[in-house]
Amino acid sequence: MSKTALITGITGQDGSYLAELLLAKGYTVHGLIRRTSAFNTHRIDHLYQDPHEPDARLFLHYGDLADGSRITTLLERLRPDEVYHLAAQSHVRVSFDEPEFTGSTTGLGTTRLLEAIRATGLPCRYYQASSSEMYGAAAPPQSEDTPFQPRSPYAAAKLYAYWMTRNYREAYGIYAVNGILFNHESPRRGETFVTRKIARAAARIARGEQELLHLGNLEARRDWGYAPEYVEAMWLMLQQDRPDDYVVATGTSYSVLDFLTLCFEHAGLDWQQHVRFDERYLRPCEVPDLVGDPAKAERALGWRPTVLTPDLARIMVDAELAQLARPRTAPADASAAVS
Repeated sequence: MSKTALITGITGQDGSYLAELLLAKGYTVHGLIRRTSAFNTHRIDHLYQDPHEPDARLFLHYGDLADGSRITTLLERLRPDEVYHLAAQSHVRVSFDEPEFTGSTTGLGTTRLLEAIRATGLPCRYYQASSSEMYGAAAPPQSEDTPFQPRSPYAAAKLYAYWMTRNYREAYGIYAVNGILFNHESPRRGETFVTRKIARAAARIARGEQELLHLGNLEARRDWGYAPEYVEAMWLMLQQDRPDDYVVATGTSYSVLDFLTLCFEHAGLDWQQHVRFDERYLRPCEVPDLVGDPAKAERALGWRPTVLTPDLARIMVDAELAQLARPRTAPADASAAVS
């Protein structure tokens, strides 16, 4: 029999790629989405299939990480074999403006989900989307043994979720893992995240549809990988005999300026003619350098990245240029599958 998975945050970048991966592996996939007046299912619209069809394997359900009772009843009804918890308020800069909301969703939302698994006695495997931001000011390279030094409300909330995941694993014997993912990007990244913002601007400026790009700190260095490869690491973590925590990264370091240069050069542009500094995009506490050590994931999971930052920049700019050249058509509405 095929496995069943529940993905929180299925409409996000990682959720959409993970749904594709699991469906390709024969899973039945259930996704948790928040009810709003506007649907945000564009990243998974291409996966949509009428839920009344006998071979349908993707189903969406309304729910919110603030509602523990809904999570519990949904788990009892769906009884998934695997739960991938990706949903969060995940924008670091926004977390300084909305620290309480970030703590409630990113931190306590994890507790509500873990407690629902414990209370129902569901023998599922649980994946927690942890973040390299938890390392904060710690010197690179950062591994599973590096002490955490969070420098944002988002990082602090993720660290709380990390320790709750370990606590439920050790206290209740739940198969629960932390995937400490370093920055991973793609053409599906949200438009307010710096990599997508840069790639989109490069394409639009090259097409004459935009003149300037405003950015903050160009000196911050990050370990950027390719999101479709990183969701495979998530899946591999839940296929092991015993639960453990893993860093997922490329082990390489590039600055925002490096990424900016790569994208604009690929679009045939000189970034210095189009980029302006805006202090509004600075964080109150900056994180200077995040570079992961993926040795454990390579050794234990057999996982290795193949797309590095220069390739990623080209992929993202090419996707933006292709999107601008494509006639605009109405996508299929996956929201019709929501229960």
